[in-house]
Amino acid sequence: METTREIPEKNDFELSVSDRITLLKLARKTLEEKIRHGKMFVPDTSSFSENLKTDCGAFVSLHVYGKLRGCIGRMTGDIPLYRMIQEMAVSSAIHDPRFNPVQSDELANVDIELSVLSPLKKISDVSEIQLGKHGILIIKGHNSGVFLPQVATETNWNLDEFLGHCSHDKAGLDWFGWKTADIFIFTADVFGEKEVSV
Repeated sequence: METTREIPEKNDFELSVSDRITLLKLARKTLEEKIRHGKMFVPDTSSFSENLKTDCGAFVSLHVYGKLRGCIGRMTGDIPLYRMIQEMAVSSAIHDPRFNPVQSDELANVDIELSVLSPLKKISDVSEIQLGKHGILIIKGHNSGVFLPQVATETNWNLDEFLGHCSHDKAGLDWFGWKTADIFIFTADVFGEKEVSV
């Protein structure tokens, strides 16, 4: 039986280069097994670090020729990180409603990017948000929306645009809906096959 532990304080939780390579290889192998053979890859976890067995949230983003091809994740984790990466990799490739399922002939051109999330922190003032460093989760009633930290960098949005687009485009609220919503921030350890030699 696998043993997992609660995610430690972010200062103590840091993925090594080896951890990142392991997760990227795992995501790649999982995609290939699922899409080519319809099976979920079962890794040998005996050499996995404690970090990879820690419960935490993560997103998997897939790109083809620089364009988004799928992105799904979970803000918090109740399963070990390595399993979260496997499940989100498959979901991003097959279950993202914005795209048709990834086909086997596309796999060679798919670039994988992983975002491993810190615990959520509720804020009382949006001035606490540091663009490019923090992602946001906006919740109001049954509505919620998420932007990963890199969204602000990729779009060059200012804080008002970052909040407004998340509120309107993701949470289904009006542009200023965030003003009466609960807002949480988080950081993400973001890395991909393009940056990490696997």
